[in-house]
Amino acid sequence: MTDDLAARVSALLPGVVEDLTALVAIPSVSSLPDRHADVERAVDAVSALLADLACPDIQVVREGGQPAIIARFPAPEGQPTVCLYAHLDVQPTGDLTLWSSAPFEATQRGARLYGRGVVDDKAGIAVHLAALRAFGGKPPVGVTLFIEGEEEIGSPTLADILARHSEALASDVFVICDSGNWLVGTPAFTTALRGLVDLVVQVDTLDHALHSGQFGGVAPDALTTLIRLLATLHDDSGDVAVAGLAQAAPFALDYPAERIAEEAGLLPGVQLIGTGPIADRVWGRPAITVLALDATSVADASNTLSPTARAKVSMRIAPNQDPAAALEALRRHLIEHAPFGANVTVTDGSTGSGTSVAMAGPVADLARDVYSSAFRNPVVEMGQGGSIPMVADFQRAYPQAQILVTGVSDPDSRMHGIDESLDLIDLEAASLAEAALLQGLADQTSGRSA
Repeated sequence: MTDDLAARVSALLPGVVEDLTALVAIPSVSSLPDRHADVERAVDAVSALLADLACPDIQVVREGGQPAIIARFPAPEGQPTVCLYAHLDVQPTGDLTLWSSAPFEATQRGARLYGRGVVDDKAGIAVHLAALRAFGGKPPVGVTLFIEGEEEIGSPTLADILARHSEALASDVFVICDSGNWLVGTPAFTTALRGLVDLVVQVDTLDHALHSGQFGGVAPDALTTLIRLLATLHDDSGDVAVAGLAQAAPFALDYPAERIAEEAGLLPGVQLIGTGPIADRVWGRPAITVLALDATSVADASNTLSPTARAKVSMRIAPNQDPAAALEALRRHLIEHAPFGANVTVTDGSTGSGTSVAMAGPVADLARDVYSSAFRNPVVEMGQGGSIPMVADFQRAYPQAQILVTGVSDPDSRMHGIDESLDLIDLEAASLAEAALLQGLADQTSGRSA
């Protein structure tokens, strides 16, 4: 880490934030069909930024889903290649009235920048741009940028992209800038990630709607029946009650209950759910969330017994859990616990593998050193409760590569939520750390060759 490199990154940061602001203004929500053109716009915008760096090889690839960018800066003689990953698609905004400022207009308040996608994961793109600009677009090692357009919908065509473009993406090191830090100012590498499965469950109890006064008390309505079914997914402590699910080995890192309660914004009197150490609960055990319900709205309610109701159920799974087996366990539980003999239909959704990421060897040691130096705080190795399925995909495709999972989010970032935000001081530190990593890898290789 040199003072000159730190000065270059610091001088570049205002321009990087300006470009990040422009990217946030593009509502690239991959899950909404009417926003697919905006995903294309974001691809064009990022491609233009890479062209400004005189990147000699920029490809936009499509394998049946949303587009992705593969851009390559060839390695100098004898130097390794590093793949820098981020994604440009974002989550929907939710209720616009709850945002403190317009979600697609990046707004700075204090040291934080607010907007949808500002940290998840357009900040990852900003970090990569800053690192490349620090070397004037001529990095000391080979660099391949892989910027995906469908991560927020589970990367459904990633396997095809890796299969058909494996040579273009082949690298010695993968830096996945789509995770989080332990605290503001404290960098982290993610060493365990939960996987994800989801499904839609439908309950049918009647062949037509009924007057609740005439039949209430004898005929079960579908919504109440669905609620009772969903309630069986957890025990009285809030632990997942589905049989046959795996758990990871306990984590050594202490995660205070008071801290996570504050980070989650629990209202007064609301208790945390589950039992056991917090780190194990959020990084190594299954967790089930009812994401949505299809039923009569309150505004349209009448005194009627509903014949059908359905819900989308999501389950985070342990890093060592086979996703197909987890999905089958959840399906079996829902069918076997049908209340009142109701007809239960389960439609499988998406699956994504969790994984463990080893942090051993010279590249991992270098990464710990440069990130600790850039943030001026020691690196923490931690788990993530969120899912980044492409980590396992990269591990399978490139088993000899070192994978580094990091990011710019922090406990106040509210990824996927209202008022998503980014700490700008951490953005600079992460940019410096990545630039120093590229330089350090070049120096390591030159030192071995000398």
